[in-house]
Parts: sequence; C-alpha cells; structure tokens
Amino acid sequence: MGRIPPQQCAARIGRLACYRGPFERSTLLSIGQTRVWGVSPKLPRLCPGKMALEEQCSAPPRWQAISATHVEFPEGDLTGRLLAYISLLPIAILVGFVTLIVFKRELHTISFFGGILLNEGLNWLLKHILREPRPCAGAHTTLHTEYGMPSSHSQLIWFFVVYFFLFLYLRMHQTNNARCVDLLWRHILSIFLLAVAFSVSYSRVYLLYHTWSQVFYGGVAGSTMAIIWFFFTQEMLTPLFPKIAAWPVSEYFLVRDTSLIPNILWFEYTVTRSEARNRQRKLGTKLQ
Repeated sequence: MGRIPPQQCAARIGRLACYRGPFERSTLLSIGQTRVWGVSPKLPRLCPGKMALEEQCSAPPRWQAISATHVEFPEGDLTGRLLAYISLLPIAILVGFVTLIVFKRELHTISFFGGILLNEGLNWLLKHILREPRPCAGAHTTLHTEYGMPSSHSQLIWFFVVYFFLFLYLRMHQTNNARCVDLLWRHILSIFLLAVAFSVSYSRVYLLYHTWSQVFYGGVAGSTMAIIWFFFTQEMLTPLFPKIAAWPVSEYFLVRDTSLIPNILWFEYTVTRSEARNRQRKLGTKLQ
C-alpha cells in the first residue's frame, strides 16, 4: 500500500495510533490535540506508509547500517541487528552460486542461477510497472529504488527455497543402501530452508523496508517462477545437457553434466579416493 495524502490523513476520524517502531509500545494521539505528518511543519516527519497499512503514523527511529552493507536497523535494537544480518542471506546465495559455477561448472547449477537472474529481472519489471512505494521511504537513506512491490528479497529467497524443494524431492534419486537416512536429512534441510525463507521475509517488514503485502506477493511471484523454471529445466533443458557439454567451448571451459549421477558427493569422493590411491601406488613404485 502506498502513501496517503496529508489531507486525507488529517481527515481520519477518531484517534490515530502513533507507532514508534517494532521495539516500542505505541501510544494514542488525538487529532484534535496534535496534527498529522504533512499538515504541521513543526512535527518531525512521520511514516505515512505504515499508517496506510495499519491506520498508524510512525516517527522513524535512528537507523544504523551494517558495516560494508546498505542494510539498516534501529540503533540499539538487537533483534533488528539479527534480522538485518538475516536479510543479507539472498546476497550470500548469489555469491555461493557464482562460487559454485566458477569451481564446479555444472550445467544444472548454471541453469539454476539463470533462473534466479530471470526471477530478479521479473521483480525489477514488476516494481516499475506497479510503482508502489515502500512503507517508510524517509526512514532509510541507502535505498537503491523507491518501489517496494514486490519485495525482491522475498521473491529471491522463495524462488531458491521452492526450487530446492522440488530438486530434493523430485529430481534427486535415492540410494538403496541409505534410504531412511537420505529422507531424514532431506526433511531436516527442508525445514531449515523454510525457516530461513520466513525469517528473511519477516526481516524486511520488521526493518520497515516493505509492507506485509509486498513481502507476500514477492513470495508468491518467486514460488511461481521457481515451479515454472524447475519444470522447464527438467523437460526442456536437461535432455540437451549432454549435447551442450560436448560442445568445444564447453570442453574448453570444463563445463560438465552430472544430471545422471544420483549422488554427486559420493561419486566425487570415490573417484578422488581411487585416483589418489593409484597415484600413490605409482609414486611408490618409482621410489623403489
């Protein structure tokens, strides 16, 4: 929801709850005793976006930025500090993907990352089409864009989590000798990822970067994109991976396809161990 014009804001009937932030109790102010933001220049700038959401006006607290980032949290608020670090997880995911692609060069990982980039492009497009402002645009001084619908953090984290769910339960093949253990760690990982997604989404509302509706629709958009991209990858791209891996440019850059290997971690471990033993055996023969 966007900003309410000062004239409409002052015309609200009854009393308005003055919201002092997620870490302080709210008090009630009568319109007859004090004026609302935008009507009286003597009052500090309040938060029209929050009032648009909850019939409230907010006096923004002092915000402190995490070192080397642009994420701000209320100064002295430990919960806000923790949530600010949690809101950086989507950036950590992007860095992790770049690292995996550089060192592993696996086609499905590249496709997964391509879906994330496409999802981010869709988010940028939706923001500039809807043009819905953030709840407290004046509270933060380091915003890259003034539009908040839908939340890019929420859309990215839910794309990642939903795609990972589908990858865990539909694409990965279970080994016969460790079925129960394999299912157990998949369930544990799924619960952990779900908790991460909810935490990131909540942090954007708590830190006054987004409203609940902006976070919700961001999650819906990200989840929808994840489902579409997963099945597009499975049905359209995966059959082409062997051909792509055989291209001269792919062979030059050591791009590989591991889609037919059920447990890549176990495969890499056994191949590495076997190769190391063979080289150790040859080295011992030469020394003799």
